[in-house]
Amino acid sequence: MGTVFAIANQKGGVGKTTTAVNVAACIAEAGYPTLLVDIDPQANATVGLGLAKDERPSVYEVLGGEVPAQDAVRATSIPGLSVLSAHPDLAGANVELPRRPGSELRLRDALAGVREGYAHVLVDCPPSLGPLTVNALVAADRVIVPVQTEYFALEGLASLLDTLKLVQRTLNPRLAVAGMLLTMQDGRTRLARDVEADVREHFPSLVFDTVIPRNVRISEAPSFGRPVIHHDPHCAGAEAYFELAKEVASRG
Repeated sequence: MGTVFAIANQKGGVGKTTTAVNVAACIAEAGYPTLLVDIDPQANATVGLGLAKDERPSVYEVLGGEVPAQDAVRATSIPGLSVLSAHPDLAGANVELPRRPGSELRLRDALAGVREGYAHVLVDCPPSLGPLTVNALVAADRVIVPVQTEYFALEGLASLLDTLKLVQRTLNPRLAVAGMLLTMQDGRTRLARDVEADVREHFPSLVFDTVIPRNVRISEAPSFGRPVIHHDPHCAGAEAYFELAKEVASRG
């Protein structure tokens, strides 16, 4: 049965989608069947892999119980990588889900029928701690927390960790933090080095060894509908994500 990783942080712009797309692509590239689940209404992970965000069925219909997950999974241009795509209508799920009994369990139950076919399942969460992110945390075995190496890096982490503990205690006792990932690091600045030191000091056993650098190729890749490892496989960003994928797989 494939390990489910949720990529979560309520702060936006920290590299959640970039990490989900590129780690999933790296694992698939290594020969392991991988599923990327996009539950962010912005559907950036879906578009970042060259797929349209308005096609149905999507994860919205899966969460609503209208179709089984296996009927909504779509192939990508990357061998071994499939996507359960997002749709803009997911924005309404934040209101609709809490009204339904067992709403927190819907993604977990939906993935139960498909996860056995994949070595790893990665879930790209929206930048909030709302119903969609809670669904991802209940479905997940591990959580990856991207943390941007800037001044407010530690802000909000306490709230996220409190949410994780609540989900562990009440809904998903197997949930664990796979690691915190430092992203968008500009090693030329003292600020980035200081933030990295602070995060590693506060969470010494949780921070991944790999650090994702600030890299223009990573930023360009989504506009071409492909991960950076296919856009420029020899750039610093691609090399970092290859290394991260090894760490993620080892913590699964």
